[in-house]
Amino acid sequence: MKVAVGQFVVGPVWQENAATCVSLMAQAAGKGADLLVLPEAVLARSDTDPDMSVKSAQTLDGGYVQQLRAESRKNEMTTVLTLHVPTRDGRAANTLLAIRGGEIVANYRKVHLYDAFSVQESRLVDAGASQAPLIKVAGMNVGLMTCYDLRFPDMALSLALSGAEVLVLPAAWLKGPHKEAHWATLLAARALDTTCYMVASGECGNKNIGQSRIIDPLGVTVAAAAEVPDLIFAEINTERVAAVRQMLPVLLNRRFAPPQML
Repeated sequence: MKVAVGQFVVGPVWQENAATCVSLMAQAAGKGADLLVLPEAVLARSDTDPDMSVKSAQTLDGGYVQQLRAESRKNEMTTVLTLHVPTRDGRAANTLLAIRGGEIVANYRKVHLYDAFSVQESRLVDAGASQAPLIKVAGMNVGLMTCYDLRFPDMALSLALSGAEVLVLPAAWLKGPHKEAHWATLLAARALDTTCYMVASGECGNKNIGQSRIIDPLGVTVAAAAEVPDLIFAEINTERVAAVRQMLPVLLNRRFAPPQML
């Protein structure tokens, strides 16, 4: 499978952000990508208004998603990203979408809300109640996670035990002391915990680190971006997953069951 990861600076005008997503989709598909992962909360963002993304929330039949679905109809590439979808009284759900062939083939409401490092995502965002189902892309089983989910190894493990070979993660990882190190360490750790590929997109800009990564099942980074807008690619395959799992059978050697997921 050829995977692509795009990162960009999400701005306050949703039409411009949608156009950027459409452009990245066209570029990735043009280079033969089967899977494209874009950042978290790509609808709208402002450095001066932390609530902009929720205030700009759109329904799944709104203009933003319709533009992405229209671009998606041009090929069979799967695109994964998140945006905010309104729920009730000025609140929203941070919703991951997997779009292929013009259709939403899976969606997932972020379970672990970012109530940490002096941020309280739950103030305006409603948490999801269940783990996302696996999706099949180019013959590989793909598990879906969002940003702060990365800090919860039981979720990644649950996806791997359900059959995931690839874990994808749209994110908007905030800058701060040690945060770049946390990002790199946790991505490698989740790959090693699960012997899955990790395909992670990080929004870049004044407040977020960017640093998208594609990491193989032995925790080795095979493609990476820096802090500026970029589109990176890598070839991944199920044979590599099988070889690593034969060499490092951590999923089989477990002595304790993971906690029950929601």
